[in-house]
Amino acid sequence: MRTSHASSNHKQQGVAAVEFALVALLFFTILLAIIEIGRMLFIFNTMQEMTRRGAREAVVRWKSTADQNAIKTIALFNDVTMPANPEITAANITITYLQKDGITEVTDFPADPGDNLSACGDITRIPNCIYSVRVSITGATFTPMMGLFDFLTMPLPTSEVTMHAESLGFTI
Repeated sequence: MRTSHASSNHKQQGVAAVEFALVALLFFTILLAIIEIGRMLFIFNTMQEMTRRGAREAVVRWKSTADQNAIKTIALFNDVTMPANPEITAANITITYLQKDGITEVTDFPADPGDNLSACGDITRIPNCIYSVRVSITGATFTPMMGLFDFLTMPLPTSEVTMHAESLGFTI
């Protein structure tokens, strides 16, 4: 009888290790999925902050190429590489100058910030007046860090902020 009891215990020796491995595999898979979803929400929130930073900067700078690049750099937190955030680059940021209706883009730009103030005050030049600035981030795609969760790869929604143009670089 002792022999049969000993052989019964011998059959059960590896069961605990197998059960632990299965539970640990499930636990760590769920844990890593939660981390990836949290990272996706972090990136979406970062996009919102980037558009706010870019819009705040765009309303006080002129629309020159150098200023456009400076605005994008500031929006991207001064080109500091965000941890686990390679999805958003300057190529994703669009700065649009709008007329008073908030929809129509300004196509014939004033010569400088002072000329913009003149255009905004002259009824005949209203289409040339930069009344507001829209900064948007489009075309960003969330890519999981771990290949196990490639099914979470998805385009991120557009983030957009429109602000009333302030000085646009005008100085006295």
